[in-house]
Amino acid sequence: MQNMNGLPQPRPSDELKAQIKKLEHLEHRTPVTPALEGFDAETEALIGKLYGPTHPYLEAYAYASLAEAEALVNLPESAQEALTQDRPKTAVQQRRQVLLGIVIELQEMEAQEASLLMGEDREDPPGYS
Repeated sequence: MQNMNGLPQPRPSDELKAQIKKLEHLEHRTPVTPALEGFDAETEALIGKLYGPTHPYLEAYAYASLAEAEALVNLPESAQEALTQDRPKTAVQQRRQVLLGIVIELQEMEAQEASLLMGEDREDPPGYS
């Protein structure tokens, strides 16, 4: 995708993939850090920019950050859960799952857009395809 000045802009799916990579780096640290809070703010701002401030993805991400997103986005639950859950680890896993779901949807839309744009560059007159 390019802007009016001809400079390439990152695709929305690439921006979210970068967030997922950041999350994987943060996951190896204690999940209750200011860095993770900053990550959440940055991610919510990105989702809001892509979809608007009232989109359900923002709510799903907020619940994922609290490890409460299973019911919202149909996340699979372990068949044999431990009696004491590791909420911070679960929250990181749910963040990743919500972001991956958004990336998959964006990639499908980007592929659809690219295929539609490819059809517009034909030189043949209408009806000669």
